[in-house]
Amino acid sequence: MQLEIERKFLVRGDGWRSQSIGVRYRQGYISTDPERSVRIRLVRDKAYLTIKGMTVGATRAEYEYEILADEASDMLDNLCVHPLIEKTRYRLQDHGLTWEVDEFEGDNAGLILAEVELEQEDQDVILPDWVGKEVTGDPRYYNARLVTEPYKRWALKNSH
Repeated sequence: MQLEIERKFLVRGDGWRSQSIGVRYRQGYISTDPERSVRIRLVRDKAYLTIKGMTVGATRAEYEYEILADEASDMLDNLCVHPLIEKTRYRLQDHGLTWEVDEFEGDNAGLILAEVELEQEDQDVILPDWVGKEVTGDPRYYNARLVTEPYKRWALKNSH
């Protein structure tokens, strides 16, 4: 078992855009249970099955396995909860850490999140100037939650 320790932030401005080329991701969830999620992800010609445990603080158990891309595509179309998560991921280096910036599309268009994986929860992190409010503990920003409560619905709820 591997542990995933990550912090998640909103992104402000475009200062990150020129630092990386994006890669398109298509992913879906067979299970979005907060205690255990099962994700299928397709990135170019590679595909993965990922099982994640419940997040405690910024840490959770994670198991990931490469699977056949054709089978992943079929599962995304026929087994996963819709809408799927479609996003472009950018990887950037800053102060010795790798940041991943996800620019969402489709039902989550307008949402841009940055994540940084850490070796320990209390690790010091120097935030780049394009990193905004931390949303690590806010379940609304979990990809598994964005399937059942897409970002575009948030604006509709807030407008009433």
